[in-house]
Amino acid sequence: MQLEGQAAIVTGGARGIGREIALLLAREGADIALFDVNAQTLEQTTGELRQLGRRAEGLVVDVTDGEQVEQGVGKVLDKLGRIDILVNNAGITKDGLLIRMDDAQWDRVLDINLKGTFLCTRAVAKHMLKQRRGRIVSIASIVGLIGNPGQANYAASKAGVIGLTKTVAKELASRGITCNAIAPGFIKTEMTDVLSEQAKQRLQEAIPMGTLGEPRDVAQAALFLVSEAARYITGQVLVVDGGLAM
Repeated sequence: MQLEGQAAIVTGGARGIGREIALLLAREGADIALFDVNAQTLEQTTGELRQLGRRAEGLVVDVTDGEQVEQGVGKVLDKLGRIDILVNNAGITKDGLLIRMDDAQWDRVLDINLKGTFLCTRAVAKHMLKQRRGRIVSIASIVGLIGNPGQANYAASKAGVIGLTKTVAKELASRGITCNAIAPGFIKTEMTDVLSEQAKQRLQEAIPMGTLGEPRDVAQAALFLVSEAARYITGQVLVVDGGLAM
């Protein structure tokens, strides 16, 4: 129970990697607030967290809307009393080749993946600065490090998250706040479920460890970065990809 007495916000926390992170942090003693736009899934995951004996709040928040984010953070402070951890996990893909990608595809991915991370980080940082302690972890991607055909928007958004992470780390370090990113490779989630078996096989052949990752692999990395074990680590990108990008 290394996070006993702490409170965490996990964005996009109702399913997939976000859900796995939220459940693991709760098992380690943290109270959890989830930001998500899917009310039904949000309710289900919030119920799972409460079954673990933790205080849990599920809030319908669009992370691209600054006012909703600020109000959501205010509600978390009212309900849980503090915010020690922020995990920026909310993200989407809208793939397409560069010359066929329209403005809406570009804007939507950048709005959620990058602007959403900025808005949530800014809102939470104000509180963390007052308490002179905090842990911020943003979910980037190896695509933000190495690129990927058909994902110009996604790659740009995740590269932006990495740049944002390093800048925030430098700005907040003197107040006891760390800010790091995790760059997952190909993880078994709804995003990879849509791939054909042939495509999955090609991916597995390209990964030195020979298999796609599990959401729990990313969750364990997040737990490490928000724990006291990582108190002297900031501005870093932890790659969790089975060796694909090395």
